[in-house]
Amino acid sequence: MDRLRAFEVFVTVVSRGGFARAADALGTSPANVTRYVNELEAHLGTRLLNRSSRTLSLTEGGETLYARCKSILDDVAETEGLVSSASVEPRGRLRINAPVSFGILYLAPLWPEFMRKYPGVELDVGLIDRVVDIVDEGYDLAIRISRAGSTSHAARKLATSQNILCASPAYLARFGVPAAPAELGGHRCIGYTYASTGDDWQLIDERGKLHSVKVDCHMHTNNGDTARAAALAGHGVIQQPTFLIGKDLGEGRLVHVLPRYRLPDIDILALYSSRRHLSARVRVMIDFLVDAFSGVPPWDRNDGNWAGAAPATD
Repeated sequence: MDRLRAFEVFVTVVSRGGFARAADALGTSPANVTRYVNELEAHLGTRLLNRSSRTLSLTEGGETLYARCKSILDDVAETEGLVSSASVEPRGRLRINAPVSFGILYLAPLWPEFMRKYPGVELDVGLIDRVVDIVDEGYDLAIRISRAGSTSHAARKLATSQNILCASPAYLARFGVPAAPAELGGHRCIGYTYASTGDDWQLIDERGKLHSVKVDCHMHTNNGDTARAAALAGHGVIQQPTFLIGKDLGEGRLVHVLPRYRLPDIDILALYSSRRHLSARVRVMIDFLVDAFSGVPPWDRNDGNWAGAAPATD
């Protein structure tokens, strides 16, 4: 048995959620996939997967093996990629997905420099706030803003952004300043459609205790700039990342609400389908973005040198 191939098949079955889907991804037959998994279980002397006609789940041993195999395969693919991409000039179309506001503020200023460095790469950038399926929708790379990262795709962390609870001075003067998380229930709030916790806003106190508050959102939007505009106009409390509202906070247009509590940080990630056989154009883009966001994130800098800084609002 080719153990490395068996590891690859097993990991693909788990990540794709089934034998037929794994077969499609690997370019082989479901019978061949089944054979590899059966041989791996026989070799290890333990069941790795619980199978039924409709569901597939990992056993305790399967969970342990999956984590280790994924790490091993990532290391192997990383090594292969370093060797192969070093001698290949990046060429071809590169489809990238990114959230609208982040893409406009912080990615758009980077593209001219990337195109100057890699003239053989044709960029195709789609700005969409919903979470896309990279494989099914044909993207090579996605920039994702997430608390939980990704379990189904390879990822490189670009930066971290704080989430901040805030409102305009005019709103707070009219409706009062909440002194505790529970008081948010009596305020007008502006919700983000794709928030993982919906209208249950989560705050962490100085002792690390989590407070979950069901808020009354009189407006929802799937775009951070729209929420920001409503908050600036005095229509309610928002929770938004510092990359979007940091300048407003610094210049007093928005006020940090409940500053003794923090919201869970969010990571800015570059997601791609797999490290294995990673194309030269994807690899250089990932390295380019990692370098661009290294050190202090641009939204936390005070030098004003980032071309994507949020514009001032009167």
